[in-house]
Amino acid sequence: MLDEIIETPDSTPEEKEEQPAEEQPAPAKEPPKRKRKKRTAKDYIIGLSVKLGVTALALWILLTFVGGIYINHTNSSYPMIKDGDLCITLKIGTPVQGDAVAFESGEEIRFGRVIASAGETVDIKDDRILVNGTGIFEETVYPTSEEGSRITYPYTVPEDSLFILNDFRSDNSDSRTLGGIPLSDCRGKVIFVMRRRGI
Repeated sequence: MLDEIIETPDSTPEEKEEQPAEEQPAPAKEPPKRKRKKRTAKDYIIGLSVKLGVTALALWILLTFVGGIYINHTNSSYPMIKDGDLCITLKIGTPVQGDAVAFESGEEIRFGRVIASAGETVDIKDDRILVNGTGIFEETVYPTSEEGSRITYPYTVPEDSLFILNDFRSDNSDSRTLGGIPLSDCRGKVIFVMRRRGI
């Protein structure tokens, strides 16, 4: 008996025809393009006005509550701050001894150096400054005299005030004449000085 090997195809041609072709995914639909509205001159003016308003408000907040920009018109703080110099101040925090500050005197902004704070006692003897009975170290080149003072020494700085002296000590239009400078009149610590002469 002869063994016959009959190869059986996986499927007949008819069956192959009946098999559906693989479905291909439909192409993704592109979202409809939105027409951009043309900006008019009025839109540009409104946008610019809003930006300028926000910028002005931010500058006002900075210059009112954070710092200030002033031009010195005297030589009371010579040589650190000269006549015509532009000064930027920082209002955050209370100035301490040795800080150069801007303060209001009458209707004028002046500059000086903090010598003592509220509650401290200031005395001037033999061209030396004593705070609470102890001499202080200063980098100023001019001696400090009590001549022309309108206050009596030893002087105790009032509450919420500072004792401020000019770096140019011959000019006594400072706490020697004005007494304690209220903190409310202090316009902040000088953090930057720009020489404007020759610009």
